[in-house]
Formats: sequence, C-alpha cells, structure tokens
Amino acid sequence: MTTDYVPPAVWTWNKANGGQFANINRPVSGSTHDAELPVGTHPLQLYSLATPNGQKVTIMLEELLAAGHTGAEYDAWLIKINEGNQFGSGFVAINPNSKIPALLDRSGTTPIRVFESGSILMYLAEKFGALVPTEPAARAECLSWLFWQMGSAPYLGGGFGHFYAYAPTKIEYAIDRFAMEVKRELDVLDKRLATTEYLGGKDYTIADIAVWPWYGQLCIGAGLYKSAEFLSVHEYTHVIRWATAIGERKAVKRGVIVNRPFGDVQLHERHDASDIDAKL
Repeated sequence: MTTDYVPPAVWTWNKANGGQFANINRPVSGSTHDAELPVGTHPLQLYSLATPNGQKVTIMLEELLAAGHTGAEYDAWLIKINEGNQFGSGFVAINPNSKIPALLDRSGTTPIRVFESGSILMYLAEKFGALVPTEPAARAECLSWLFWQMGSAPYLGGGFGHFYAYAPTKIEYAIDRFAMEVKRELDVLDKRLATTEYLGGKDYTIADIAVWPWYGQLCIGAGLYKSAEFLSVHEYTHVIRWATAIGERKAVKRGVIVNRPFGDVQLHERHDASDIDAKL
C-alpha cells in the first residue's frame, strides 16, 4: 500500500480532521463555556445520552427500580455531545474527561460525582447491594468481564465504528484492522456464552449490563453502525441467544430509550417512571 502522507516529526493541531465530530474534537481538556447543569428532585442525577455507554447506566437504574430499590429513582438529563454540552463547566465539574455518562449522587450530605460508565455500574451495584456477586470467585468473574468490556469497546466504537461509519474517507486498512478485532472479541464472547447462561455465570450481573449495549445489540441488529451483515454476526449463535434474552427484559426495554434524541421512540429526559411508560 502506498500513501502520500508522511507523519511530521512533531504533530500539531492546525486543521479540523473533517470527520463527523470535527467541530468538537480538540487535543486539550477542560470547559469551553460556562453552563450550569439542571438538578431534579431525585437523589441520583444522570447527565447522559443514549449511546451504548449511556444505556449501560439507564438499564442499571431501571433494573434496580424493577428489583424494588426505590432509592435508585433518578432524573436523566440529555447531554447533546454533537453540540458540545459535555464541555460546559457544570458537566466538566462532574467528569473532567468530558464524556457521557456522568452521575451525581445527592443522597448524602455531600454530593458524590461518579464518571466512566463501568465505575458508575460498580458504584450503583455496591450502593444498593445488587447485580454484583459477593462470593469471591463469582465476583472476580463478573468484574473480569466488566473490565473486559471497558478495555474492548474502544475497538468496536472508536476503532471499527469510527472508520466504518464516521470517518470522512474509507480506509481499507483501518476498517480491516478493527473489523478483525471486533470479530475476535465476538468470538471470545461466543465461546464464553457457549458454556454459561450469563457472562459472570448463572446470574445476570453488571457484566451483562455493560457488554449488552455494545456487542449484544450489534448481534441482534439493534446496535450502531448498521454493520451486522458486514461483520457476519449470525455466526455468533451463543451471543445472539444471550443478547435476545437480555433484550426482552422489561428494565432493558425501558433503559435503552432514556436520553434518546433519535429514532422512532425518543425520550430526551426522564424524571419519573411515567415518562417511560408513555413511550412504551
């Protein structure tokens, strides 16, 4: 393969990259403008968007509510990442990394900020004593798959998804490289789910909640990028079995639409269970 591009000795940011998110991409952190975040009436305040990472948390909260944990009531506020809401001063104060989702727990005397979707899942699981095993071996297995997802999803999202769906030009090497890795990851999941009902074992846990919005939805044709056929996801029959069962859960159906500003069913904000009820 030949190319006219020769990397400079020192990279500098002197032009927009031309991609779909060029208007918000930059090589520095911090806020770009002052913007206070809204605050609702519930102990948990979520600032998010219904991407797979955002869906992890809303599914978790809906699962907790379905299990009777009334303290998991929450307000969910929409963060429009295409418009740069994540760079507002209020959001950056909760998540200095300027990525959704971000959670503020106001149930105590001092609000607690939690950012990174995996961290939020663990925080909520420990706060409510739910959806994470306590027996050491089962807990270790659950957390291993949770962190597997956190380490693997960038290959699916920022790697394959970016070059397949969002990059201004299609680069064969990049798409091949990341498609190969995503299929390897799907094979890892398929072999695991050939031997057990859920990723952590016999019980549904935060590991499943973390992985399903990315790889599960992809394998049942509900994921991002419309790439199921391209990736031949029909090959991963055990993942499809698992993904289909989780997709039928009532709490999952509720959680996936929260903070969704696109598609046939939209719910920009959630402040009460009835907000979701009206959409389903």
